[in-house]
Amino acid sequence: MGGIAEADVDAFDALERRIWAGRATAYAASVARLCAHPVPALLDAAGVGPGSAVLDVGTGTGTAAAAACARGARVTAVDAEPSMLAEARRTAPEAELHTATLPELPFADGTFDAVVGNFVLNHVGRPAEALAELRRVLRPGGRLALTTWAAPAPPGQSLLGRAFEAAGAVRPTDLPPPPAALRAVTEVDGFLALLAAAGFGGVDGRVVAWNHRTAVETWWGGPADGVAFLGELLRRQSPEVRAGVRREFDRLAAEFLVEDGELELPHAAVLMAARR
Repeated sequence: MGGIAEADVDAFDALERRIWAGRATAYAASVARLCAHPVPALLDAAGVGPGSAVLDVGTGTGTAAAAACARGARVTAVDAEPSMLAEARRTAPEAELHTATLPELPFADGTFDAVVGNFVLNHVGRPAEALAELRRVLRPGGRLALTTWAAPAPPGQSLLGRAFEAAGAVRPTDLPPPPAALRAVTEVDGFLALLAAAGFGGVDGRVVAWNHRTAVETWWGGPADGVAFLGELLRRQSPEVRAGVRREFDRLAAEFLVEDGELELPHAAVLMAARR
């Protein structure tokens, strides 16, 4: 990776830290329930059970950590964002929590029987380095399980993005795009190759698909409250464009309305499992 590319990756990582700062409450109110859907399958893939020493990396509001604790595991959870850890303390009070940012973890080699990460690797500019670090903290024979958002995204998953595009929202030039290396984690074959290159064995992967039910205002509340990249992008538009994005969202959302007035949004994630 050359100097310019290195700077781009640093800028992407810095943007990720900035757009998530202080957003835990808004995240919990909007998309946290969506992100919780694959957690049981994630823990199954990592072999999490009674007595397991588990690391939940990028714990967010602590959903996976709480579910692992409920299985009788001994759970350590980390996140880069203090507001997320504050929520996680309430969600998973039995877990041991630390502030940490991939690809650097404050644990000795071979500390954990299992490592899980639910929608975290897609927020890390250096996925290969992150995987190497996750392998380092696993004991020999330990299991890794990760989820990321799948591409191409199903129409419900891309609803908000399509509304931005239809309204003519423009990405400011100072917002760096995701590094090219992150494309590999959005589909099974590319992710398999990354895990193999990081030294993992027993690598397996599949796409998990589901329909997420949510209220219209809850779904709009994510970007409106500044959650994730689209929240930052919306904030950076003119008032006229912001109003246009809302109009386009309402128009496109009609496709997904069901009898009770809620949205039913098709989503898909990549679920990967591997062994050290």
